[in-house]
Amino acid sequence: MDDFVVVETVPTVMEASLICGVLRNVGIRCLDRPTNFAAGANDGWPSGGWREIVVRGEDADEARKVLAAQRADPRTRN
Repeated sequence: MDDFVVVETVPTVMEASLICGVLRNVGIRCLDRPTNFAAGANDGWPSGGWREIVVRGEDADEARKVLAAQRADPRTRN
């Protein structure tokens, strides 16, 4: 089984979706999930809150590079 690595943490579901979209566009599979803090909020009822972007361990370095390049120049197409 692959190890999963958190490569980014963001405050909203929308930001998590955007980041996953960037990673998927370059072929990196990812998912987002509530952080441990957000998961316990509201007694388990779905809510907004901080999200972790998770990739396979073998893709973590590449994912971080892609996200850093995106931050440096958001017009960059990967």
